[in-house]
Amino acid sequence: MQWETVIGLEIHAQLSTQSKIFSGSATTFGAEPNTQASLVDLGMPGTLPVLNAEAVRMACKFGLAIDAEIAEKNVFARKNYFYPDLPKGYQTSQMDHPIVGKGHLDITLEDGTTRRIGITRAHLEEDAGKSLHEDFHGMSGIDLNRAGTPLLEIVSEPDIRSAKEAVAYVKAIHALVRYLGICDGNMAEGSLRCDCNVSVRPKGQEAFGTRAEIKNVNSFRFIEKAINHEVRRQIELIEDGGTVVQETRLYDPNTDQTKAMRSKEEANDYRYFPCPDLLPVVIEQSFLDEVRASLPELPGQKRERFERDFGLSAYDASVLSASREMADYFEQVNATCGDAKLAANWVMGELSSLLNKEGLDIEKSPVSAEQLGGMILRIKDNTISGKIAKMVFEAMAAGEGSADAIIEKKGLKQVTDAGAIEKMLDEVLAANAEQVEQYRASDEAKRGKMFGFFVGQAMKASKGKANPAQVNQLLKSKLEG
Repeated sequence: MQWETVIGLEIHAQLSTQSKIFSGSATTFGAEPNTQASLVDLGMPGTLPVLNAEAVRMACKFGLAIDAEIAEKNVFARKNYFYPDLPKGYQTSQMDHPIVGKGHLDITLEDGTTRRIGITRAHLEEDAGKSLHEDFHGMSGIDLNRAGTPLLEIVSEPDIRSAKEAVAYVKAIHALVRYLGICDGNMAEGSLRCDCNVSVRPKGQEAFGTRAEIKNVNSFRFIEKAINHEVRRQIELIEDGGTVVQETRLYDPNTDQTKAMRSKEEANDYRYFPCPDLLPVVIEQSFLDEVRASLPELPGQKRERFERDFGLSAYDASVLSASREMADYFEQVNATCGDAKLAANWVMGELSSLLNKEGLDIEKSPVSAEQLGGMILRIKDNTISGKIAKMVFEAMAAGEGSADAIIEKKGLKQVTDAGAIEKMLDEVLAANAEQVEQYRASDEAKRGKMFGFFVGQAMKASKGKANPAQVNQLLKSKLEG
């Protein structure tokens, strides 16, 4: 039997506000436990929440960016459940009247095709605290610094059909919230977390299968691995005569398996009701107009502009617009050197390789955009060859200064004097007279292979400084003359 995978994702994005959603406590990551938890965050009796207007603004920015309906009136509700890191006994969230309604996001897959994924809703809520299970002599500790941090929960339609599509969608959301400046997207610190709802059904069947929810997956790689494992588990279970149980599961990256955590609750288990301490939020059109005017150029718009204005391929434009920082760096390089294709090649090639090797984000690149653009100018004006440029790039990465300074200091200027190159080639051919005779006696196919030998000898003799194009042209003329 052929099976179809059905996936819906719930992404929790911590909003980058300076204070929490209902209190004035700070949201800085990594503070000493329980030093950023006010009486409101601790759920002390008699305290009242006050809504953070910036969280509302950020939610509206996201809604406008995904072409969604923004609710003129949205309501906060209490989601009731008991857990040690939730001292109030309820989470303030939104249920029937979320701030962001139906929208969509287009994703680009590895083969270049695009798919539109529906977004059901995005609602505001407060984050819970965190349970710590180490160094407490068999007990758990509770850190409430995170309690009350504003979250935007983004719920997709069950439109995703593979783990790779799921990763592409999460990457698109990750890029979007960072472009908008509403979330730093740091998955390692929990700023962006993903719950994966996974089910399978026989191909052609319209009804959905029973889903399992994999909670709090915090990396692109783990999202793909967790979904693939869960799909295999469900198919094997059904084909062996069993049935899938609706439940919450956790992914263990050490064993590459999902494990049952608890039976899946339904909405009525949480006894939602409107929060009596918070008035409905009414969003005026003038406020939305102001937010819309503040929107930056979005990833899809930037990608289209890179293709249209710079003549880049769809793939190159997609890679370079994947993050705002990468796109800004590329545009600065291009502004300096005036060659978008060369700039794209170096940013996606040598620079990305260096950053991956050193484990650095592009904002901390040891080679600035201006330095890289200046080096590309020296390639364009034939001061250096592409091969020498790699040596210059390495020196810039090591902190040895600008391309011009390195070229001057190391004597790397390319030899373009035709007379000097001809003299050097005459010496190379004289030193390899036997190979010259073999070349001239050979057919076209063999000559092609042998020609590379002479080019190599010429570049070796010039210590890589001779202009390769001139070497090729003059060498061909001398060998066949």
